[in-house]
Amino acid sequence: MVPYGKMSLNIIRFDVTVTVITRFQCTTLLIINMTDSDENQFETRDVRTWKERFLEKILQTEETEKKENHYNVMTRDMYNKLIAEVQEAIIEVGETKKLSSRSEPIKYYLPAEEIFDIIEAAHVAIGHGGRDKLKTKTSRKYANITIDMINIFISMCETYQRKKSKKKRGLVSKPILHSEMNSRCQVDLIDMQSQQDHGFKYIMVYQDHLTKFVLLGSLQSKRAEEVAYQLTDIFLTFGAPCILHSDNGREFVNAVINEVVSYWPEVKLVHGKPRHIQSQGSVERANQDIEKMLAAWMQDNNTTNWSKGLAFVQFMKNRALHSGIKQSPYQAMHMPAQN
Repeated sequence: MVPYGKMSLNIIRFDVTVTVITRFQCTTLLIINMTDSDENQFETRDVRTWKERFLEKILQTEETEKKENHYNVMTRDMYNKLIAEVQEAIIEVGETKKLSSRSEPIKYYLPAEEIFDIIEAAHVAIGHGGRDKLKTKTSRKYANITIDMINIFISMCETYQRKKSKKKRGLVSKPILHSEMNSRCQVDLIDMQSQQDHGFKYIMVYQDHLTKFVLLGSLQSKRAEEVAYQLTDIFLTFGAPCILHSDNGREFVNAVINEVVSYWPEVKLVHGKPRHIQSQGSVERANQDIEKMLAAWMQDNNTTNWSKGLAFVQFMKNRALHSGIKQSPYQAMHMPAQN
């Protein structure tokens, strides 16, 4: 089955072979050759039906609830008519005319027929994230994608529903406060031995507690030497933290620090508590989110090579809205004045 996280499909038929071209964000294409034409026809109808149901629901919602801004949902004919009436708000993008808002930054209005594709592209880009992350992502560029539309979309997305249904551990803790990046960082390992990928058995998760910025790496073992080698590369790029701690225990952290010092004698590091109560909940939630995002990425790309997906998950995780700091880790890292 084609998961609902996929983008819109164009089918090109050559006798018994069907080529499915999946359009991800920007210009990235994934081409899958399949030979079972009957199954492919069903999958195509399934995605088309989902899109048609979504369009029908948002049109019904707009009609029955009579929202104040009745320009949120427009058919193509309504959209073209409005363009003719408000030429001063028109921006030409190539050969296409776009209806935009007058406020800064400029945002575009979409006809109803295009809303599904835009929401789906954003949904895939944030790793099948939830309502708030999806609203933040789409509202940066588009003026008429509403919370109601997003709720309808995610209620119909099987990948999101499977991701949401996984139970979360109920640890709630007061967030730890820091004034500077690299005040305290944590390194932990996610065990992937049941899904070994070309010799890789663990995911190294390194997180800065102030910005929530995450860096991921694949490991063949959990030996201190291998962890320290990857950490040294991170430290030489972003700087070493004042305090490094891990839920893997004091002995593990001490061994890693000793190995890092052997690579880089000038570095100054101290270990923190192995179970720092104020940060434990945040790190556990981050690790769970990473596992779910990685599972969604593998499903979207029809692969079990999770090591190849870590860079994409890291990118999606760092640019998604973080509820604790009210911005994305990327913004917190590179635009600290907004903190």
